[in-house]
Amino acid sequence: MSANSQGNDNEMFSALLEDSAEDLYENAPCGYLSTLLDGQIVKVNGTLLRWLGYEREELVGRRRFSDLLSVGGKLYHETHFSPLLRMQGEVRGVALEVVAADGSRMPVLVNSTVKTSDDGEPLLIRTTVFDARDRRAYEQELLRARKQAEAERDEIRRLATTLQRTLLPPVLPDVPGVEVAAHYHHASPFEVGGDFYDVFPLADGRWGLFLGDVCGKGADAAAVTSLTRYTLRSAAVYDPDPVAVLTNLNTVLNQERDDGPLRFCTVTFGVLAVEADGCRLTLAAGGHPPGLLLRADGTVEYVETPGGQLIGILPAARVVTTTLRLSGGDTFVLYSDGVVEARTGDTRYSEEALLEFAATVAPTSAAGVVEAFVGLLDVLGEGVEDDTAVLALGVPASPVRVADPV
Repeated sequence: MSANSQGNDNEMFSALLEDSAEDLYENAPCGYLSTLLDGQIVKVNGTLLRWLGYEREELVGRRRFSDLLSVGGKLYHETHFSPLLRMQGEVRGVALEVVAADGSRMPVLVNSTVKTSDDGEPLLIRTTVFDARDRRAYEQELLRARKQAEAERDEIRRLATTLQRTLLPPVLPDVPGVEVAAHYHHASPFEVGGDFYDVFPLADGRWGLFLGDVCGKGADAAAVTSLTRYTLRSAAVYDPDPVAVLTNLNTVLNQERDDGPLRFCTVTFGVLAVEADGCRLTLAAGGHPPGLLLRADGTVEYVETPGGQLIGILPAARVVTTTLRLSGGDTFVLYSDGVVEARTGDTRYSEEALLEFAATVAPTSAAGVVEAFVGLLDVLGEGVEDDTAVLALGVPASPVRVADPV
């Protein structure tokens, strides 16, 4: 190859490089512009001109960069963008809106850098403008999806709360001579729990009561809870004997299985007889935690029904009974296992801890012990992972005299 030929090739290669560099600047996938330190535009590429619909002579030497921004963008540019640029020498990733010649707006991301001389004196500002329309659309879609998800979440919470209310008595009845109080703690506002309780009159002047916990959560648990409450109340109408009532419930739950998932619960059913100087309570339990008895003298003990089996598991569940008498100042509490299974660090709260807690509040009324349970659940906070129901019966320290039946 001759020297002249090699020289021509070098000149052609240099020309191609220069042409490519200029083409890259003019037709880059982003906008470029250079401004003086006061913002006056001295150079702008073709991409930005096409985006905005301006001719080059309309901007170069005639407009400042801030003139291309929306009103809000101009304020931000003057109060934040420019001061930061002067202090730091560069600003990156700022979201602004530029206004096209036809008045339409275009979301952009802007990077600006101050070019300095060899001795560090600022000469001009180089700015890169990125089209953020796709990003804005994506952000708006995310926002729309988030709002829709929040609306659906609120609807789920509303439906769960409404359904839960239908599974609990709206108010407890007034039982002459006995104070009755209850509380239901929702571990999650988005799920229907399986805990339940009720107090209702029997035909012979006594009162039926129960508290239990159906296995599981959600719609299936709600269906079993509804069936269980209905069965308990209906069975007590025909035969209020606590053993007969729970035996009837066990039969119904077994019949409803139909080779599907197990439908079972723990439950304590009781019959309350109000007397002249207190009350007598006969209880039958199937696999349920023991009740708490808080005496008027400040002593506290569990009312055990050991050996009672889960209701709905076996064709013939073993049901255990016990009877206790409450005098003036005594209080009896039934609760579900959400409280004794609450997490406290790496351990469970336990029945021992609950007994110690009860000793700190005895003696107290039914309302007082329920209020104490509410405070305990608040202290345990997120450690309470399951719903918790509490039902308390208390005889006032000066019991109301009940008239003898005619």
